[in-house]
Amino acid sequence: MTERVELRPVTEDDLPVMDSLLQDPAVSGEFAWFGWHDPLRFRRAWEEDRLLGEQRGGLMVVAGSDRLGFVNWRRRQTTPAGWCWEMGIAILPGARGRGYGTQAHRLLVSYLFAHTTVHRIEAATETGNVAEQKALASAGFTREGVSRGIGWRDGAWRDGVIYSILRSDLPDSAG
Repeated sequence: MTERVELRPVTEDDLPVMDSLLQDPAVSGEFAWFGWHDPLRFRRAWEEDRLLGEQRGGLMVVAGSDRLGFVNWRRRQTTPAGWCWEMGIAILPGARGRGYGTQAHRLLVSYLFAHTTVHRIEAATETGNVAEQKALASAGFTREGVSRGIGWRDGAWRDGVIYSILRSDLPDSAG
């Protein structure tokens, strides 16, 4: 049985873990290594609003005192009057394949639907990232389709898959 995970606000001590998940190819993994880039990205965001702003946010994924990774979200305008959240996740190598990502996705969806008026949350991954696709499906997301050649990684354009969950998809939703 997988240990129960929780989401909590990011502390300053968490920033090196977050950085390693995006800046260290051995930690980030095949589908999250996009080369070195802005090493102060999280530090600036943390100093600005502790990674909990109106347009975007981030939370640590933890089991007890163990850091497992982080989740994040950002606002995406869909029409002049509409918007949704785009969410992502990064899990440390030792925590992958144990169900933590599925739990973290569910927790973030619950959090965003409980504390914002958004109706739609999106998540995207590469077509080759079968583990993430399974986690999203297990968390209640619906696969919507393939976006051809949408992401550049490791010297090639990659196809992506988009998933979504609507507030009305939840069993206890009144719509």
